[in-house]
Amino acid sequence: MARLFGTDGVRGVANVGLTAELALGLSVAAAHVLGDANAFEGHRPVAVVGRDPRASGEFLEAAVIAGLASAGVDVLRVGVLPTPAVAYLTGALGADFGVMLSASHNAMPDNGIKFLARGGHKLDDAIEDAIEAHYRRYGVGDETWERPTGAAVGRVRQYNEGFDRYVAHLVAVLPNRLDGVKVVIDGAHGAAARVAPEAFARAGAEVVYTLGTEPTGLNINDGVGSTHLDKLRAAMLEHKADLGIALDGDADRCLAADADGNEVDGDQILAILAVAMKEAGTLRRNTAVATVMSNLGFKLAMEREGVELVQTAVGDRYVLEEMKQHGFALGGEQSGHVILLDHATTGDGTLTGLMLGARLAATKQPLADLATVMTRLPQVLINVKGVDKDRVESCVELQAAVSAAEAELGTTGRVLLRKSGTEPLVRVMVEAVGHDQALEVCERLAESVRLHLG
Repeated sequence: MARLFGTDGVRGVANVGLTAELALGLSVAAAHVLGDANAFEGHRPVAVVGRDPRASGEFLEAAVIAGLASAGVDVLRVGVLPTPAVAYLTGALGADFGVMLSASHNAMPDNGIKFLARGGHKLDDAIEDAIEAHYRRYGVGDETWERPTGAAVGRVRQYNEGFDRYVAHLVAVLPNRLDGVKVVIDGAHGAAARVAPEAFARAGAEVVYTLGTEPTGLNINDGVGSTHLDKLRAAMLEHKADLGIALDGDADRCLAADADGNEVDGDQILAILAVAMKEAGTLRRNTAVATVMSNLGFKLAMEREGVELVQTAVGDRYVLEEMKQHGFALGGEQSGHVILLDHATTGDGTLTGLMLGARLAATKQPLADLATVMTRLPQVLINVKGVDKDRVESCVELQAAVSAAEAELGTTGRVLLRKSGTEPLVRVMVEAVGHDQALEVCERLAESVRLHLG
């Protein structure tokens, strides 16, 4: 039986894979499991519940709140806010846990449920497994637990102060104001459609144009946001702005564009912020954390700048685990998940964009110049389907082909073979000084995968 919880909560097509019954049952299970773990310490439990603007979030939110209240949990309903806002409010309000309804950058028909532990942190795998086990054992119609009645049922309160409290937090943690910086913001018609423009304006930036800031419940991520940068890049040229920010549906990631409309990806953003934090003395242990998929150019840049680099498996949760375990302050992914652990417990796209803007304001340099801190090496990725992915490490012939490719590329190139966690495929990634070389080596290795693992 497939695990309900993935790398970022429970996701599926709303009202098909992710139903109201599932949302209600998981919420009851979460209340019971977290209660059994003594998370509530003898007091009446409180949960913060938020969502992105998807139409399906309306009925799923109702189901989650019903489940929690029926289990005796008081609910603070914060409405449409980014995932990092729900995480922040969970901690700031002293809530016992949080729930966010979002499918991030996925298309509108999808949705998801993410539970957050006290303090706004992601749940450990073991707690997620316990919640899932409880749900599978008892389901929605469980009659074995003593249901609260009367005054013991959970109460639901609308918490309208969440928007202002979160925006004030974002502005307060900036190292300097953004006065003089002209900004274009793409909110992906998502959870930060109101938050991001307000935060940049309060921080002193001139928001010269916005797009993706009119959510209807049906248009989230539709041709806008961090997975569709064309409109942002065009707007940068049209409005002669200094900084372009593209968020995703739940605003936990951020990509950028410079004044010429060129993309600035997560690796470049990390590099810019790493240098800024090193100069300010806030880059704890002089270390940045990234995944093995980060561009080799990022690694070379960190070596040149005297910043230690720790690399993890792909996924922002692995970056976060490494940061928490060793006390690092900065980490992220090429996709734009940037974690500033001194100020947020998860990736925060709006905060990332604000920090970029603060760097522009402080240095008086264009984003294009700041981004030259690293040179992105050409990177080619080929997905080889229908192969025995579990033999990647043990196949002698394939490993010999990898070693030969690595010798050919030397210190200015890199090879990475990764097996998919969900499909029978192997991802072959090659970086090199030139695109033609990267493509040739990648195609050769992909053919070797087909030959030896097919």
